[in-house]
Amino acid sequence: MPRTQTDTRQEIQAVARELVAAQGYEKTSLREIAERLGITKAALYYHFRSKEELVRAIVQPVLDGTEEVLAAAEARADERGQVAAAPLLAEFFDALQRHRALFQMMFGDVSLLARLDLLPQVLGWRQRMNTLLVGPVAAPSDLARATVAVGGLQDCLMLNDPPDYFRAAALDAAIAALGPAAR
Repeated sequence: MPRTQTDTRQEIQAVARELVAAQGYEKTSLREIAERLGITKAALYYHFRSKEELVRAIVQPVLDGTEEVLAAAEARADERGQVAAAPLLAEFFDALQRHRALFQMMFGDVSLLARLDLLPQVLGWRQRMNTLLVGPVAAPSDLARATVAVGGLQDCLMLNDPPDYFRAAALDAAIAALGPAAR
């Protein structure tokens, strides 16, 4: 049975995801992806105009999921621009956990973030999370605690295997980093 356009596009993304995760963005070529699939480079270009477009399509679920969490939290923020810490941190953790392999691929290869110009968006997430947790005009100590809480959650996803029991421990640690006011 011949491949459909959707199947081919998904197969291209699967192979690219595997190669980029294993050897990095810079060392993965469209030629290598095409050869692995047994298609021509021209056929690959039919689906994706560039390596940047292909890899962006791969990481888009992480971007979309995180943006959805932040937008929903911003919509329910109080007059100070803040939300309850525990639910926000859990939603943020869960959004990244759903696409953990992609998240690890993105943050495990800084060249990917640079080439896709994602660093401003990712740093923007941190700023938005900090504002939601401690407000837009926070004391340096509060801002530092929020930065540790959010960064710590991200690091837990990058560096550990988070089964259900680890999720609770990571969230407890992030809330503890925020201090007594967050409890």
